[in-house]
Amino acid sequence: MSAEIVTRFAPSPTGYLHIGGARTALFNWLYARGRGGKFLLRIEDTDRERSTPEATAAILQGLTWLGLDWDGEVVSQFDRAPRHAEVARDLLAQGKAYKCFSTQDEIAAFREAAKAEGQSTLFRSPWRDADPASHPDAPYVIRIKAPQDGTTVIRDRVQGDVTIRNDQLDDMVMLRSDGTPVYMLAVVVDDHDMGVTHVIRGDDHLNNAARQMMIYDAMGWDVPVWAHIPLIHGPDGKKLSKRHGALGAQEYQAMGYPAAGMRNYLARLGWSHGDDEFFTDAQAKAWFDLDGIGRSPARFDLKKLENLCGQHIAVADDAALQKELTGYLVAAGQPTLTQGQAEGMARAMPFLKERAKTFPELIDKARFVLASRPIQPDEKAARALTPEARAMLSELTPQLQSVSWNRDDLETALNGFAVERGTTFGALAGPLRAALSGRAVTPSVYDMLIVLGPEESLARLGDCAA
Repeated sequence: MSAEIVTRFAPSPTGYLHIGGARTALFNWLYARGRGGKFLLRIEDTDRERSTPEATAAILQGLTWLGLDWDGEVVSQFDRAPRHAEVARDLLAQGKAYKCFSTQDEIAAFREAAKAEGQSTLFRSPWRDADPASHPDAPYVIRIKAPQDGTTVIRDRVQGDVTIRNDQLDDMVMLRSDGTPVYMLAVVVDDHDMGVTHVIRGDDHLNNAARQMMIYDAMGWDVPVWAHIPLIHGPDGKKLSKRHGALGAQEYQAMGYPAAGMRNYLARLGWSHGDDEFFTDAQAKAWFDLDGIGRSPARFDLKKLENLCGQHIAVADDAALQKELTGYLVAAGQPTLTQGQAEGMARAMPFLKERAKTFPELIDKARFVLASRPIQPDEKAARALTPEARAMLSELTPQLQSVSWNRDDLETALNGFAVERGTTFGALAGPLRAALSGRAVTPSVYDMLIVLGPEESLARLGDCAA
């Protein structure tokens, strides 16, 4: 029986959850969840000057909004520093690492001289094979002994085999002179100790893999499966940045995109399953595989995002959609719905959700049920409430009082009234929209009448009657 799949997402808490990071987290989540494995979360907070609790909170909130649940407790990389240092000292004891006493000035002088001579500026420490008896009583770093000949092959599930000449690898520092571990060491130790089997991350980390493999090999640890995914570009083909619009996951929540639509769209950014565009979480988990990830950068397209979000809103469970709507209002800093508005929205949801791509659109279409009397018509709606239209509403209102409040009977009554007046339902619809909602563009008149109910509907019509 094969070993359990374990993936991880390991962001640095120096800002919001970038949309690229959100996609990386999603790919890891899908790969693990689709195979009954574990998805772990590690906060790489070793950069104490830039790491903040607020950024950590923003990352957790972004993942929670996206519905990317993780297994176990969140791991702090900083808290594991003693373990990282232990591994460095273990390699030192095994003779696979060494103490380097070269100062920064000496390293700078070496590189300057090498550059002047047209030689490689890769630092070669004179302490690599020095007799310990010659070691001075001075600060030192611990460097790993990199292989000096041959090649290192990164067998990557996305990029293919990537070969790096070992003479291009330096003796990487693992432990600084103050005893603190470097990031490259910490990542490897954490991934090993957490049992990570697949490292799925951005291809900007590809070159790191060769250096990290030195530690795996030196410790005799299994190397994880590498999968370095291309970055996300903007519509112009350049690296996604603020000039392209929102970058943080929570910004998209505040803009009113549903999480399910966001998951669907992010999954399609750089990964494909045939020609499928719209799919559920269950389908994504079943279909997602590393072989479906392309090598070229994906382009972010807001129109495609909106179209997918509209499809997900249309098929969403009404109660779940209303709950997410409340989350959107909070994220956007808007007032939440009153109990009466929430009840009205719940009644209207089946009629509204098929025509909205975002939550702002959903709310806009629900204005008729969220508004309270007296309804104030906008400029266009007011033009529909002519004296003749108001007289027509005065005549119609008492006739509707005896109608059974269902769609068939309302259609029969309104069409019959229009025929009696020698007009069409189309001519009657404009004043009805204006009276019921105060707007010229609304959901179906019949949908509004059903949602508002007889008492509220007749009251609104009466307010506009001549």
